[in-house]
Amino acid sequence: MKIPHSVARRQFVLGGLGAAALGTAPARVLAAEYPERPITFICPWPAGGTADRSMRIICQVAARELGQPIALENRAGASGMIGTKALASARPDGYTIGQIPISVTRFSQIGTVQLDPLTDLTYLARTSGQTFGIAVPARSPFKSLRDVVAQAKARPGAISYAHAGIGGATHVGMEQFAQAAGVKFNAIAYKGGSAALQDVLGEQVDMLADSSSWAPHVESGKLRLLATWGEARTPRFKDTPTLKELGYDVVVEAPNGIGAPKGLPSAVEKRLRDAFRVAVQSEEFRKVAESIDAPVMYQDGPDYRNYVQSVYRQETDLIRKLNLKELMEKG
Repeated sequence: MKIPHSVARRQFVLGGLGAAALGTAPARVLAAEYPERPITFICPWPAGGTADRSMRIICQVAARELGQPIALENRAGASGMIGTKALASARPDGYTIGQIPISVTRFSQIGTVQLDPLTDLTYLARTSGQTFGIAVPARSPFKSLRDVVAQAKARPGAISYAHAGIGGATHVGMEQFAQAAGVKFNAIAYKGGSAALQDVLGEQVDMLADSSSWAPHVESGKLRLLATWGEARTPRFKDTPTLKELGYDVVVEAPNGIGAPKGLPSAVEKRLRDAFRVAVQSEEFRKVAESIDAPVMYQDGPDYRNYVQSVYRQETDLIRKLNLKELMEKG
């Protein structure tokens, strides 16, 4: 039977509207149902370090908000870039997220990690900064940073320091200080702060440049803290001067953040941003952050992305100033 033209047209229009509605349905369904299973969180640092501790508590709180477990997976190495690359390469479905070290803005320009932090990642939340410092064993002859500088000038390259990886915040911060002081140190790279700490405690290396893994050992008397790297003194070690106070124009806080691969559905992104906003602002995280001297520096995803863009531009100048490409090539 021949269908009248007007009826056929009406069926076509309704069919088209139905298809359009179906096309938008998955986004609404995704927002309502996500997450349906556990989430993997990639931490690009070894277990037991300060970054690992802070990310674990954030994940615990966020998991409550999301109604699904978040399993933290440590993928350490290459100054945090092994885990960061794995994060950027993951499926953008919201089931693989992770910590983003701000040093990705440096390593991507040097060429040691093949990703573009401005386009290959989704930014969810900036979490907290870090309190970096220079510590020495209790039996060290160095009683102050002035002693270190004097000895380094007398014997260039003789004093060693342990750091968490070439090109990372602890290495670059220490080299900025060395340049400002007009001295040269023997830099010894480790896969993370925990291993570096152990060798300094064992007096195999003269100094430790790290975030606050040294803190309990300073308090117990096993290490001596010579300087911190923040804009102001840290309340927990208020008697220790900053590099800036001592006349070296070096400030390093290297805030951490949380992200996902590019292409994350907007509904999933919003769900995660909301969950991590609660987590970063929670009392549980505040207590852990205080215990590791990590100032809370929360930013929501869009502001965090803008911050990363500004740091990227700053790193371009720093790479040139410190000849970081050449240092990376030498290893």
